[in-house]
Amino acid sequence: MNSHEIDYEIFGEEMQYVEVELDPREAVIAEAGNFMMMDDGIKMDTIFGDGSKQNEGFLGKVLGAGKRLLTGESLFMTIFSNENMAKKKISFASPYPGKVIPIDLTEYGGKFICQKDAFLCAAKGVSIGVEFSKRIGRGLFGGEGFIMQKLEGDGLAFVHSGGTTAKKVLKPGEKLKVDTGCIIGFTKDVDYNIEFIGGIKNSIFGGEGLFYATLTGPGTVFIQSLPFSRLAGRILAAAPQGGGKDKGEGSILGGLGNLMDGDNRF
Repeated sequence: MNSHEIDYEIFGEEMQYVEVELDPREAVIAEAGNFMMMDDGIKMDTIFGDGSKQNEGFLGKVLGAGKRLLTGESLFMTIFSNENMAKKKISFASPYPGKVIPIDLTEYGGKFICQKDAFLCAAKGVSIGVEFSKRIGRGLFGGEGFIMQKLEGDGLAFVHSGGTTAKKVLKPGEKLKVDTGCIIGFTKDVDYNIEFIGGIKNSIFGGEGLFYATLTGPGTVFIQSLPFSRLAGRILAAAPQGGGKDKGEGSILGGLGNLMDGDNRF
């Protein structure tokens, strides 16, 4: 096994975090900003790329890390290594309300494709790269462009979702239509494309966008009920505009109720 074999436990319901147990000399990699807490004795280092290819030269590491810029991620990742002689634990938290999903790459043919901001952490040895779309329509209208992340190897990886997670196992030829932002990820044999919703009324007044994703089996698909982009959109829509007051939702007293809510800035 090329990847480190780690143990884990997931805690929480709406705001989950994953606790990873590291044996001596084991390590885990993560995106910056996902770290929550760790035992004393774990060493943190910033590295180029994901550290999955130890024998690459400096130029190879730079080129590998540079591909991550295409997905909007940093050139660097963080590796946490247990340099103690006893088992140690480290935790990583989901950045917004939702679920943490363990992905055992050995169960999915060594590859899993996910949205570019879904990756949370993984055992050292797992490769985090980019997946280019070969279809123009998917690239132009898919919401994630031509590029998604791919997780490759034989170890454990963890991705996170918004809201509640649905897992669908598709039979050969079976098709699932999904809002483009609601896709967390899917296995390598799933065919992913974009279709026009159709109809003038649907396009102008439907409020669901002009395109949806079609996922065709065989394979496994993970769907999220609340993409972060949708959550952020609702927050922005409800926020005071131009220095004005908020809408006062949630209180039958309206503005009078705001006097008692503890946030009375003028």
